[in-house]
Amino acid sequence: MSNSVINNATYNYKVVRQFAIMTVVWGIVGMAVGVLIAAQLAWPQLNFDTPWFSFGRLRPLHTNAVIFAFGTSALIATSFYVVQRTCQARLFSDALASFVFWGWQAVIVLAIITLPMGLTSTKEYAELEWPIDILVVVVWVAYATVFFGTIVKRKTSHIYVANWFYGAFIIMIAILYVVNNLAIPVSLTKSYSIFPGAIDAMVQWWWGHNAVGFLLTTGFLGMMYYFVPKQAERPVYSYRLSIVHFWALITIYVWAGAHHLHYSALPDWAQTAGMVMSLILLAPSWGGMINGMMTLSGAWHKLRTDPILRFLVVALSFYGMSTFEGPMMSIKTVNALSHNTDWTIGHVHAGALGWVAMISIGSLYHLIPRLFGLKEMYSTSLINAHFWMSTIGTVLYIASMWVNGITQGLMWRAVNDDGTLTYSFAESITASYPGYVVRAIGGAIFLLGMLVMAYNVWMTVRQREAEAVDNLPQTA
Repeated sequence: MSNSVINNATYNYKVVRQFAIMTVVWGIVGMAVGVLIAAQLAWPQLNFDTPWFSFGRLRPLHTNAVIFAFGTSALIATSFYVVQRTCQARLFSDALASFVFWGWQAVIVLAIITLPMGLTSTKEYAELEWPIDILVVVVWVAYATVFFGTIVKRKTSHIYVANWFYGAFIIMIAILYVVNNLAIPVSLTKSYSIFPGAIDAMVQWWWGHNAVGFLLTTGFLGMMYYFVPKQAERPVYSYRLSIVHFWALITIYVWAGAHHLHYSALPDWAQTAGMVMSLILLAPSWGGMINGMMTLSGAWHKLRTDPILRFLVVALSFYGMSTFEGPMMSIKTVNALSHNTDWTIGHVHAGALGWVAMISIGSLYHLIPRLFGLKEMYSTSLINAHFWMSTIGTVLYIASMWVNGITQGLMWRAVNDDGTLTYSFAESITASYPGYVVRAIGGAIFLLGMLVMAYNVWMTVRQREAEAVDNLPQTA
């Protein structure tokens, strides 16, 4: 009996396959919307004079699609795979795991329907209205039950470090999401937050920054701690450092959200506390990045021939860069220049494209052949092409936004001798135009890379199906 048959009997790979395939699909959808709205800032006529295609409605669709459809699907796929393999136990409940998949797809479809209609709570990364919020919570509870239930029934005494990171992400996102979305419904499609004024802003960015901290960082670090050692065929550099990294990260990250509210109505002490904790956060962030990088000790030569490992290592590089940039931008004097400029957009996408997307893509390239009982993807050269498209697209994107952001910040604060503004806002937009064009090009290149991946995955799955047909008993 082959290993693939044994594994399929031992573990539930069906739900992992479903989430892995949908990760690619939703990645294309979310990034396509992102390219469209990026292009709209350069060529506004691309909104087609239609409210459903306006930037204000499509932008939350883009963020929800890439964070919750693409990113979270990647997290659920890999966490269900990793928890089974490291616990040597089948998922706690196949039926509940199936509900998690279909329930999450329902959430995404409802978001695709409601957000272009303008049905929104207006809260960043929490735009979905209350009936969909309730569905999100129900699905999330089912997800947590499957994940932690599998850990409880594990056949190993040890809980591998990746599961600590996945577990923290699941628990904290549940707490953050529920509290931030507490609201009073006034109709089926409209509700109002229970929090007033500045408190609402503080709770929102406690959620908003920790959606970045626990979903887009902690969860994907769980991915890193499993797939980097597996692809490099080396043990984690320092298991002790991974534990220190874990506890330091989850202790400090929850305090950093106030740095989104510098120079606002938030009390000054809260703004300063957010800045200080953001600066301290640099230590555990770089500790994790160094641990991932040093795992390649003795295996650096593999980067010459292994594009999957390149994805994983470059993702770690972007993680290190963006977790240096974030604390720096939280410093009040730096934030006075960067706030509300495209620099923030560049920083976000250094993390979103460079870290989240590239670690997900590398992990999926490692995962998908194993899910379908194959040794490798259909084409290594296509993975290599995808790597360079992702890297070039990301660099074009973030570099253009850095230039735009610093230009905007300097133009907005420039004053004449008599105290009047040197530049109008419209002049800063004109100066930003070349950067918007370059960003749209960079995003389009990244999107084309995802289409290359989709083709490679499609051909890999067909290859598995062809092998299955070849192995059927032949009749006379």
